[in-house]
Amino acid sequence: MAIVTQSQAASRLAPEPAESSPGYARYVLGLLVLVYVVNFVDRQILVILLHPIKQDLGVSDTAMGFLTGFAFSLFYAVAGIPIARWADTGQRRTVIALGLAVWSAMTAASGLARSFTQLALARVGVGIGEAAGSPPAHSLISDYFPPARRATALAIYSAGLYVGYMVGYLLGGWINEFFGWRSAFFVVGLPGLLLALVVRLTLREPPRGPVVADEVDSAHDVLRFIWRRRSLRHLVLAGATHAFVTYGSSAWSPTFLIRVHGMRTGEIGTWLGLIAGVAGGAGAVLGGVLCDRLAARDARWHAWLVAIAVTAGLPFSLCFQLWPAPHPALLWNIPAVFFSSFWLGPTVAMIQGLVKPRMRAMASAILLFAISLIGLGVGPQAIGILNDLLAPRLGAHAVRYSLVVFGFVNLWSAAHYLMAARTLRADLRET
Repeated sequence: MAIVTQSQAASRLAPEPAESSPGYARYVLGLLVLVYVVNFVDRQILVILLHPIKQDLGVSDTAMGFLTGFAFSLFYAVAGIPIARWADTGQRRTVIALGLAVWSAMTAASGLARSFTQLALARVGVGIGEAAGSPPAHSLISDYFPPARRATALAIYSAGLYVGYMVGYLLGGWINEFFGWRSAFFVVGLPGLLLALVVRLTLREPPRGPVVADEVDSAHDVLRFIWRRRSLRHLVLAGATHAFVTYGSSAWSPTFLIRVHGMRTGEIGTWLGLIAGVAGGAGAVLGGVLCDRLAARDARWHAWLVAIAVTAGLPFSLCFQLWPAPHPALLWNIPAVFFSSFWLGPTVAMIQGLVKPRMRAMASAILLFAISLIGLGVGPQAIGILNDLLAPRLGAHAVRYSLVVFGFVNLWSAAHYLMAARTLRADLRET
């Protein structure tokens, strides 16, 4: 049986990207990375502010889990489907620019909230706006970069997530200490309005050929296509279960360091920000580079590499959560974050390569739908509920053991990646 390599298979699945200078393609990638950084700054700044907001508004961990989870993720996930169809039929730069303006304005509006309900409504607005970010960006990057370099390009884009974490942690932690949590939302929200203009005015839409909206695959068609490809099905489930751990633990790690180790938000923001930005960003980029090199020989490395990384990070996460002293614990968190960040570039690249060009934004939206509901939604909410259940017996340490329990879900994620690898070459031949 002939072995189907990544480059051979992907070249059959997608046309070469639209003609453009290499310099402009790099500009597009850099601009979209910056948008993704702003995306995650606005999304994750709430994490570092979770404890002071809870104290100010006087609500439970379950309520705060809802605020970081379903208040954002449910609307993010649902809005992503129609927005992705718009991106597959219309101008993707317009979709991104409009979404960026909406989520930036709603982030700034979060600073005006005077009640839990008002803050939750602002988070809903952030979620709807951010649904216009990644699906059209994934589609644009896939048009500008050929299959042999796509995992690397998407991994560089994904590194914006970790830079966004870093900026959000640093700004949120220190602004909260000096000016309060409301000021932090104003500072990070307003610059995105200017960036939205830059995107709309300087980002060129590559030609995709004539299209009639009715001829573009619907969400149902794309979902059915994904479900019939076993590797695609397992890649979506693998990404969602890993996101359950990463988003849940990132949402509650600052609270864990405050309650268990007595650290202040400024110090926590510095530590977690640098770890996320440096270790997370390096892991994301290295994951994509290694994936492109290894998958040139065997496409299954898209899944094998992530399964190895997800499993390798678990012992380091346990050391971070169980170590008795805060600063050695944070050092253990460096390799934990490094390995946990390998996943997104290879996962998105394989999904983009397994679907038709005009399915790309919708396929990303379906992946993000699963990641959002299971990872962003259920993850923080489940940990918050378990915190409240364990608190009568464990007190401030309840959050520590909630994080430990949910960390083992990464083994479930690794199993799905391995199952995706079993059928990947066959699905590439059938596409």
